[in-house]
Amino acid sequence: MTDRALRYFLAVVRAGSVRAAAETLNVAASAVSRQIIELEAEVGEVLLERLPRGVVPTEAGRMVAEHAQRQADEAALLDDRLKRLRGVQQGTIRLCCGAGFVIDLVDNALAGFAEAHPGIAYQIEIGTTDGILAAVAQGEADLGLAYNPPARPDVYGIVSARQPLLAILPKGHPLVRSSGPVPLRAFATEPAVLLPPDHGVRQLLGRAEADGGFRLVPRLETSAFELHRRFVTAGMGVAFLPRFVVAAELQADLLHAAPLRDPLLTEASAHLVVRTGRRLPEGMGRLVGWLAERMVAFRATS
Repeated sequence: MTDRALRYFLAVVRAGSVRAAAETLNVAASAVSRQIIELEAEVGEVLLERLPRGVVPTEAGRMVAEHAQRQADEAALLDDRLKRLRGVQQGTIRLCCGAGFVIDLVDNALAGFAEAHPGIAYQIEIGTTDGILAAVAQGEADLGLAYNPPARPDVYGIVSARQPLLAILPKGHPLVRSSGPVPLRAFATEPAVLLPPDHGVRQLLGRAEADGGFRLVPRLETSAFELHRRFVTAGMGVAFLPRFVVAAELQADLLHAAPLRDPLLTEASAHLVVRTGRRLPEGMGRLVGWLAERMVAFRATS
């Protein structure tokens, strides 16, 4: 199996179609198709299932794609080592993260890391929890930042810390001076800003609501975390977020965070994930350590 055939095949699996892969590779679609046909002949198996709107890998195709991804990772690792041998510290690190991590990531980690490692560039994509895990597993992202992700065999959490879901309250709220954790049910009649139903945090809240037999009242529903912050600081109601999302506002005494009593919400955690089995280049390994030390998301809460 030639490097070109594997590279073209992996691009097709990622893009979901030959034409889209050809555009990414900047080659003719016929050239991609020819490499796939030759690869299938060499392997002796059908590697792609042709669908009306694209292709998906067969079981054999998934095996070949995993092999192609390992080769791509090893090639990147070799390139990194050769650059270091020549005294060059450069490259691009691709991160995929939930929107709630962005301020923490940039302000508390990347700003300092970029100054210390000026030759490294970054690509940052925002995604849902499922999208983040898929991007890391498929090699489309080097590192992923996800909140309370489900377990998957093809990715693992290289760094994690418990980050309970908290009630974020405006100044002057009656529960600001509460002496202990508050049940989520206490907010059942209060106006709240909530994330959309497909968001992991909203689903976590939904499970606690179902267990308790009540429903929160969404006055505002939005995926924009900045609107969550402004909703609360304006005194319009409450929000439910982990501490790292509103760390700056809490430090500035613009908001108040109340711990929640519900076990489902107290055990949530933040994770930095990588693809299972991948050996990280030196620059990426250094970034992992930097994120673990400096991001508020990875400072375990009591």
